Amino acid sequence: MRAVPITVTALAAACLLTACGGGDDSSSGGEESKAVSGPACAAADLSMEVGPVNAAPAAGDTGNVSVTVTNNGAQCTLEGFPKVELEADGTTTAVPQDEAAEAQQLPLAEQATASFTITYVRAEEGGSQSLAVKTVKYGLPGGSADQSFPWSYGDVALKDEKTPDASVSAFQQAGD
Repeated sequence: MRAVPITVTALAAACLLTACGGGDDSSSGGEESKAVSGPACAAADLSMEVGPVNAAPAAGDTGNVSVTVTNNGAQCTLEGFPKVELEADGTTTAVPQDEAAEAQQLPLAEQATASFTITYVRAEEGGSQSLAVKTVKYGLPGGSADQSFPWSYGDVALKDEKTPDASVSAFQQAGD
């Protein structure tokens, strides 16, 4: 009697893994995966809320700022890393992707949430290796960084003249 539920569970798991595009079946062109998870999310259907997870209190400290995305439209899919840019003194600097993070396809049902995190190293205010960030712009993968919020977490350290000591994570499931 136990064999039937285990078999059904194993079969369901195998079907889910196959439908999620885990294989390398180039003949389907990825259409099967899109049918299961929905079309790419549109920025107009998403609302975003920003809040610090832990702000860096002093120069040299690492801080994290979390951005939560809520889908206000039909089911869609987020895939990859959000585009994030820091604005300071009229210049825009791209935040690199977290090298340790792996992008995934994330189905997002109506009213479901996902999040990403901006991790940064705080710099000494006005220092030669600091970026006096005033605004952060962000957007969906492959799109423009068209949403923004004021940055109130101090100057961001620079690795070199053009690269902030910061990174952005891939989208992750948020909430229950």
